Amino acid sequence: QVQLVESGGGLVQAGGSLRLSCAPSGRTLSSYVMGWFRQAPGKEREFVAAITWAGDTTEYTTSVKGRFTIFRDSAENMVYLQMNSLKPEDTADYYCAAALKAVLGSMWTHPLLYAYWGQGTQVTVSA
Repeated sequence: QVQLVESGGGLVQAGGSLRLSCAPSGRTLSSYVMGWFRQAPGKEREFVAAITWAGDTTEYTTSVKGRFTIFRDSAENMVYLQMNSLKPEDTADYYCAAALKAVLGSMWTHPLLYAYWGQGTQVTVSA
């Protein structure tokens, strides 16, 4: 089992920044991909970004490229999502997720392939 705990959400004005944190525990994650997803009210959960546990490969959804950065701190065993130039349309509950790299293959954006999820952290961006 893998436990994921997110933190760092909050209320921010458009153009501002937030850093979300994900603290994984429970097992070695060297074979895993760590992802961030978000879900706005009334909408489906969507992929935001993902990174291999080794930190050597990342993927982003188009709408956040150039604004968001996913990275891992090996010393602290944490995964972060740095969000800059936030827009009101970024408002959502953000979830950290983990999936075996072998299960994902090239389909990093599919939430159903992620086996482990955190409880979510809310991000609200005001206009």
